[in-house]
Amino acid sequence: MTEPFHGAKLAILVGDHVVTILRDDRPDIAFPRLWDLPGGAHEAAETGEETVHRELYEELGLVLPDGALRWSLLEPSRGSHVWFFAAEWPDFEADAVWFGDEGQRWRLAAVEWFLARADAVPNLQRRLELYLARREAA
Repeated sequence: MTEPFHGAKLAILVGDHVVTILRDDRPDIAFPRLWDLPGGAHEAAETGEETVHRELYEELGLVLPDGALRWSLLEPSRGSHVWFFAAEWPDFEADAVWFGDEGQRWRLAAVEWFLARADAVPNLQRRLELYLARREAA
């Protein structure tokens, strides 16, 4: 049986860069004004993978290429679980992004920049570091 989960996030790696989104500045959301990764809450009977695909399209107008997903992690979070996925997208084209209505802006940022930010979602920084360590060890 699959653990219940409330959301999913996706790190899209483009070489030594990662796709990030600056969250809205609203007091009613978690982590306002922090740099985030694409993703969000699941709907109905979606799987974690279906959630990140839908959220990626809603937030950035992008469809992840087949075979791009490389890693997944299901972790306890807020009384449920959350999925974290990592994808490698070497031929990503920034011109293909259509920024939706969630967040203030997006950025293709150096991975080191995202990991070092005090204004980035900390648990996503940690999860991305886990993926990078596993990738380097392989």
